[in-house]
Amino acid sequence: MSPVNDSALRRALARARDGKTLDVTEATVLLHARDEHLDALLEHASRVRDAGLEAAGRPGVVTYSRKVFIPLTRLCRDRCGYCTFATAPHKLDSPFLSPDEVLEIARQGAAMGCKEALFTLGDRPEDRWHQAREWLDAHGYDDTLSYVRAMAIRVLEETGLLPHLNPGVMSWRDLQRLKPVAPSMGMMLETTSRRLFEEKGQPHYGSPDKDPAVRLRVLEDAGRSNVPFTTGILIGIGETVQDRAESIFAIRRVAREYGGVQEVIVQNFRAKPDTAMRGMPDADLQELAATIAVTRLVLGPKARVQAPPNLVDAEYALMLRAGIDDWGGVSPLTPDHVNPERPWPQIEELAARTAAAGFALRERLTIYPEYVLAGEPWLDPRLSAHVAALADPATGLAREDAVLEGRPWQEPDGGFVPAGRVDLHVEVDTDGRTHDRRADFDHVYGDWEALKDRLGTATPTTPGDVRQALRRAAADPAGLTDDEAVALLGADGEALEELAAIADDLRRQAAGDDVTYVVNRNINFTNVCYTGCRFCAFAQRRTDADAYTLSLDQVADRAQEAWEAGATEVCMQGGIHPDLPGTAYFDIAKAVKARTPDMHVHAFSPMEVINGASRTNLSVREWLEAAKEAGVDSLPGTAAEILDDDVRWVLTKGKLPAKEWIDVITTAHKVGIPTTSTMMYGHVDNHLHWVRHIKLIRRLQEETGGFSEFVLLPFVHTSAPIYLAGIARPGPTARENRAVHALARILLHGAIGNIQCSWVKLQDDLCRQVLQGGVNDLGGTLMEETISRMAGSENGSYKTISELRAMVEVTGRPVRQRTTEYGVPSAERLAASAASDGVCQSVRRVLPLA
Repeated sequence: MSPVNDSALRRALARARDGKTLDVTEATVLLHARDEHLDALLEHASRVRDAGLEAAGRPGVVTYSRKVFIPLTRLCRDRCGYCTFATAPHKLDSPFLSPDEVLEIARQGAAMGCKEALFTLGDRPEDRWHQAREWLDAHGYDDTLSYVRAMAIRVLEETGLLPHLNPGVMSWRDLQRLKPVAPSMGMMLETTSRRLFEEKGQPHYGSPDKDPAVRLRVLEDAGRSNVPFTTGILIGIGETVQDRAESIFAIRRVAREYGGVQEVIVQNFRAKPDTAMRGMPDADLQELAATIAVTRLVLGPKARVQAPPNLVDAEYALMLRAGIDDWGGVSPLTPDHVNPERPWPQIEELAARTAAAGFALRERLTIYPEYVLAGEPWLDPRLSAHVAALADPATGLAREDAVLEGRPWQEPDGGFVPAGRVDLHVEVDTDGRTHDRRADFDHVYGDWEALKDRLGTATPTTPGDVRQALRRAAADPAGLTDDEAVALLGADGEALEELAAIADDLRRQAAGDDVTYVVNRNINFTNVCYTGCRFCAFAQRRTDADAYTLSLDQVADRAQEAWEAGATEVCMQGGIHPDLPGTAYFDIAKAVKARTPDMHVHAFSPMEVINGASRTNLSVREWLEAAKEAGVDSLPGTAAEILDDDVRWVLTKGKLPAKEWIDVITTAHKVGIPTTSTMMYGHVDNHLHWVRHIKLIRRLQEETGGFSEFVLLPFVHTSAPIYLAGIARPGPTARENRAVHALARILLHGAIGNIQCSWVKLQDDLCRQVLQGGVNDLGGTLMEETISRMAGSENGSYKTISELRAMVEVTGRPVRQRTTEYGVPSAERLAASAASDGVCQSVRRVLPLA
């Protein structure tokens, strides 16, 4: 470690003393503090820690978790230079612990008062070791994480211990699968140093799961998934002091943006025999103390900072002075399998050492008190009873009198009990929403400030660009480059009229002159949702005034009303309600088909598909096949927004990544379920994002042929949280709407024949304009459109057939009713819809008396 300028160190200490926000350079300087400078640094860090404990309602309390280690497998596909945990198959009796071995460890731990079962294992060993793959196949598990999930459930049900899962790198979908079985999870970031990963001879070289970018993505996905997550840094493995500071700041960024980092471990490297790094010196304990103190100052008073007590020798007081407020998990039964040469201190000794430094030692659970007390969305309802049995309801810490006993792990019941404002679909037009935002607006979406400045802007186009692009669009629509397509989105005046004319010629070739619509009904069966989509004004907490959930009978009643009014389709989507059972979507489809056997069920977005697959522990393909059997005829291609994760992670905290959307859609097409495709635009995106999204839709259509239409959904801003927070713009302009509808027709020519506009989001006059610029379809009569109305759309929640015809009449184009598949409805359906004018009586606006 090279020395730093004394005056620079004093300046940084003065800023720390005064509570100023530190930058990476100042943090790097402070990591050099030693002797009297270190004493000053520790004093400042202690003060910040003490303020945080005071604010949390537990002043002077340092916590720990009484746990058992369950080393589910010691096989790993990585090759870290310092690890003694990972080994080779020939050194083990079996690639994995058996269920009986897992439960025996857990039962012994429960008998000794442990409350946490820490599942420790290597990353995806089946990718490297055929023995692991063969064991999983022989025991009926698709992968290691499937076995982790199964054993976590067994531990919950048979011992009452709370699983904490450390399975290494996980995908967003993996987190959805595992969240229902574990109150918390974790993975050490270790370091953001790419040198240690990329250079031969460095400790992470040849270890795919140690890519810093991959590990940061796991931290982000955990936050997006509302998983209380443990992470940390490992010091002394060859990283520079600046690397160390940058790692701390990387954790701070994720913690602030998503709020899911429940604790940060600062762990010192200890050399171990029989490893590549056996000759490396151990990290110095003063160096460790300085790193803990800087971590505390950078992360602030709300952070929970931990140092493993078995790695600090006798320097307990030094670590407490440095600003820790937690000792981590301590086992009275099992060794630290990662550091087996360093035995745990006895809990009584740890309590005495902590008391000697002026603190009281209190036991916590694997999920930190703040998340216990917050409950949803951090704690899955399937785990609520397990946690409640062990938690003090006042503090969220462990109950001293808790009785360890197994409890059933099962789907929540009562998910279809009608509740809340079930007439919102009608009242949204008469009474409106109760409040302009959710009660948890300030925190459910993450940190608003952290979202700003994440997106750039498109390069401005020039008139010359537009003229050249128009020539190309007329001659070779599918051959437009990205730059040319972006130029067309900037068209105005005569250029915009020419663009619309080109698009309308292509529309005439592809779809004829008919303007089509479907008589349908939207049924949004619940608006309770904790996903945290920042553009969504529909989602509510279960306790909010506008929250509701329909029963299966109410869903079926609405479908029957729609059928009697001549509908051929119901479109059903809802919030990701934590209480709905895993079979909820199947039950909904079956209820509609039982009541209206010939109704086309157009239902469940890709986000709902992933939610259903995760809850039922089915693959996406298996889930879709089951949904098809239950009566689902097609899927709405919603939840797409913009298929670029740079945009998606600003728009939404927790919705599925773009690749997951693509996987659900393409899998649906492969199993014979057609879908629509959509784009929601005009928020935090730019024109290049629109172009790339539309081109991606075309590529997917060329691969699968499963899209029936492309629907353009302009952002409705009025009550959208991301607009209220000052981040999104107020939707696209009228000019942009005309241009993008025309461009969609051009870019999708020869691939998708039907381009739909949304009358819900566009005024009638603008609908007419886009109908003269490439659009051939108006969507449906809808009967109840609540999602856009909750966001502030002023175009009503239904349109009668007469209103749709009147809107189109000015254009001189014929209007035709269609089915979902763009066929012709039966004579009976046409007669029924004509009699009702396409809208059931129960949702009709009541005209005031004269």
